[in-house]
Amino acid sequence: MTNTTKRIIAGIVLAAIIAIIALLEHWGVPAVRWASVIIALGMIIEMFLAIKRAPAELKKQNHNRLVFWGFFAWLILVAFSAYSVAIRPWIMLLLLLIICSADIGAWFFGNLLGTDKMWERLSPHKTWSGQIAGIVCGTAASVLYGLLGTDTFMPQLLWIGISVSLLSQYGDLTASWVKRRLKLKDFGNIIPGHGGFLDRFDGWIYALPIIWFVML
Repeated sequence: MTNTTKRIIAGIVLAAIIAIIALLEHWGVPAVRWASVIIALGMIIEMFLAIKRAPAELKKQNHNRLVFWGFFAWLILVAFSAYSVAIRPWIMLLLLLIICSADIGAWFFGNLLGTDKMWERLSPHKTWSGQIAGIVCGTAASVLYGLLGTDTFMPQLLWIGISVSLLSQYGDLTASWVKRRLKLKDFGNIIPGHGGFLDRFDGWIYALPIIWFVML
């Protein structure tokens, strides 16, 4: 089975899990909050294990130690933000929809159209066409979310879609940069074709804290 096939199958499974979480939330079960906390804790644990797996000479370098443990501390803030934002499940579901749509759009159209690489040293597969497509897809998903929920066009969802789509892609690049410094391909292998929690949900690492600050 190719990596692309694994990625598609895992994506379908994740979509089904999200649908179940949404249904449980509709029935009064706080599934969004607990799922958000589980994902955030999974990201923290993966980062800790990744630091432990890093070559000893890397961990001894002052700059690398600052990067590794600084990113680890930031993930703790992400976990707290996830718990706080999930008080309003519709916001968390909107973020998830935008980030997933931006990620799928960037991956699909980036492979389809190619063009110049964004930052090949960090992530060899990221392209400018993929980034633009990701922003368009994430924004479209945000607007559609509003239309399905209220039957009206809400301009604020347009700007939320653009902002979160951009933040998610730069969260992805940041995680890729940390992986390169750790000399790892993936943070984990819990999700076939995707890697670990951090590889799949790295788009949250800027979006969640900023949304939390905005809510405050």
